[in-house]
Amino acid sequence: MNHAIAPRRSAAEIYDEFFVPALFAQWGDVIADVARIGPGERVLDVACGTGVAACAAARRVGAAGRVTGLDANAQMLEVARRKSVNVEWVDGRAESLPFAAAHFDAVVSQFGLMFFDDRAAALREMLRVLRPGGRLAVAVWDAVERSPGYSRLEALLRRLFGDAIADAFCVPFALGDTRRLHALCDEAGITGPTIARRTGTVRFGSIDEMISTERACVWTLGGLLDDAQFERLLHAARSELQPFVQDGRVVFELPALVIAATGR
Repeated sequence: MNHAIAPRRSAAEIYDEFFVPALFAQWGDVIADVARIGPGERVLDVACGTGVAACAAARRVGAAGRVTGLDANAQMLEVARRKSVNVEWVDGRAESLPFAAAHFDAVVSQFGLMFFDDRAAALREMLRVLRPGGRLAVAVWDAVERSPGYSRLEALLRRLFGDAIADAFCVPFALGDTRRLHALCDEAGITGPTIARRTGTVRFGSIDEMISTERACVWTLGGLLDDAQFERLLHAARSELQPFVQDGRVVFELPALVIAATGR
């Protein structure tokens, strides 16, 4: 039996239907809290994806405020546009933001920094468009070994298929180190940042759903496993991830590191 998610759907639609409720939805209000977003403010969400943080910000700023969501992925923006007409959705790269200096009261970025071509340049751009005294909040996933479920899946991938596939799976966790983040902030010219660990929870409907979603994700295992490898992984994961199953659902902790800083 082939449990793969239907290929006719875009990666962004799969991301929004499965990854957003399983991982990302819970973080929109967390990031809005860190950035202290309030009524009437101008907010930018960098690498907005399908709009989780941008929509959370829009709820905070109200009718008097303005939220802009920027992403370089047209499919992500297509899905995001279906969610809110109260957000301006912009196609653009984090390393070259198409906005004037000191334009925003708050700039946020939720789980995008690790995928940028030039991370320091992206942070410099976020700082450039942030007004003096404005708030910056940037979240990345903590190290994979701090997430029991994903750590076990990473070890399983390494055992079954070797380092290349396991390393590809670990790309989203590449910045899970506070010292590395502080060095990156220094390089970007961000002064006095705080970096706090916050813990969220992964919730997939089943082991099969989790593995199928990971395989469909272009940022981790997408395109790396053929059908035979996928079936082998799925069979092994049903046993390996069983300790995290609660009433049929897969549940485990997934911490993040959140950078907070102030515009200068």
